[in-house]
Amino acid sequence: MRRRFGVMTERLGLRIGRVALGGFGWIVLTYLALPLVVIIGVSVTTTAYLRFPPVGFTLKWYAQFLSDPSYLDAISTSAVLAVNATALALLLGVPTALVLARAHFRGEKGLAALFLSPLILPPIVMGAAILQYAGALGFARTYGAMLVGHTVIVIPYVVRTTLASLVGFETSLEEAARDLGDSGPGAFFRITLPIIKPGIIAGALFAVIISWINVELSMFNTTAHLMTIPVKLFNYIQYSVDPMIAAVSAATIYVAIVVVAILDVTVGIDRVAASNE
Repeated sequence: MRRRFGVMTERLGLRIGRVALGGFGWIVLTYLALPLVVIIGVSVTTTAYLRFPPVGFTLKWYAQFLSDPSYLDAISTSAVLAVNATALALLLGVPTALVLARAHFRGEKGLAALFLSPLILPPIVMGAAILQYAGALGFARTYGAMLVGHTVIVIPYVVRTTLASLVGFETSLEEAARDLGDSGPGAFFRITLPIIKPGIIAGALFAVIISWINVELSMFNTTAHLMTIPVKLFNYIQYSVDPMIAAVSAATIYVAIVVVAILDVTVGIDRVAASNE
């Protein structure tokens, strides 16, 4: 009788624990999603000032920023910059992660610290450094200078997630492929790449997001004709605050949702998350 009572008590405790954990999870998700709901709500208000809950419903703030060529140019600049910086980070970060995961040599820790150092350096300091560096070489305040800066700040995310996906990877799989007559690059693309692909995609996703939202570094290399959307919004709110800011922010939220949905369909969010555990 006591044993049965103990089993029932244990099951009840487990059930209460699951309910409590689930409730806490929903509270956290609500807390994280609430700012997004506020931004989307403010973007459709009919008032000329920021208001939540919104008054009425209108899409004029979306039409206003979509009809402004400067905003479209800024969005295009941010998108191209984020994609190109991510591509360069992948070209540099993935081989670096492979070397750090497999090779053991003097200075290994120093190399790892070098590639991960942008995570601890303030972006404003890096922006000033990139400006000085580009100015000395004669390409300050150009797209090239901005691309160099954004590549530097996103490389650590690619290196970190790729390293995480390489933990526990059996190099004997590649060796077996070579024994069967496959070349080194062939073994990498057929064996290694499919295994570490979720980590690479996760790093690329982080890189695009970090590049897209960067303000501090971009401000040092921006010009009137070369401006990212975060810098454009930063300059705009210094003189005017209206729901158009929320409309631009909401538009980026919609794009992010679409990207995550595509990632989930093509790769699977569970696989990407599991590769970084």
